[in-house]
Amino acid sequence: MIRVTENLRVIRDLLAQASNDAGRGEHPVKLLAVSKKQPLAAVLAAAGAGQVDFGENFVQEGLEKIAATAHLDLVWHYIGHLQANKTRQVAQHFDWVHTVDRLRIARRLSDQRPAGRDDLQVCLQVNIDDEASKSGIGPDELPGLAAAVAELPRLQLRGLMCLPRNRDDFDAQREPFARMRQLLAALRQDGLELDTLSMGMSGDFRAAIFEGSTIVRIGTAVFGSRPT
Repeated sequence: MIRVTENLRVIRDLLAQASNDAGRGEHPVKLLAVSKKQPLAAVLAAAGAGQVDFGENFVQEGLEKIAATAHLDLVWHYIGHLQANKTRQVAQHFDWVHTVDRLRIARRLSDQRPAGRDDLQVCLQVNIDDEASKSGIGPDELPGLAAAVAELPRLQLRGLMCLPRNRDDFDAQREPFARMRQLLAALRQDGLELDTLSMGMSGDFRAAIFEGSTIVRIGTAVFGSRPT
């Protein structure tokens, strides 16, 4: 797993360079290593190289990795579409959820979060390009949902997440991320204490960082191609 260690070094350097180029070197960007469908050995190799935050799209796979790494001080993020029948498992075992887009889901997570655990950190997923094929709340509905989620116990609303459609041009990539930054600023102006923009992946993380991303989600560039 030397490849994972080297990949992490390269990616961290790229993130640092993008932050410096964007004039925000004093505001580090968190790397979320997307480990879905990757073997446990790859996760352990990344953890051994200092990676702390891991993202999973599938509940059962994530639970197995969480159990297998319980002896390590890792932070687990759920980044897949969350169905109501999976909220209890996510609320009990994950540290973050990036994909809340309905008040019903947020209420279930709140009710099912064990009292002895730290608050579950949550982001609201915004369907920033209004794509029928993707989950997420529309920008117009966002203020009401954010206000309601912020009042729920055992949850801490941290910010917003998006998955925009693919764009090849750097300036075009920045456009939806700029709208996300503006949405977060508007919520903060309304009095919500938010600090997180989960946006940017392997092909567009540089544009996301230029628009204020605080968490980038990168998978294959860390671990290589997923096993078939």
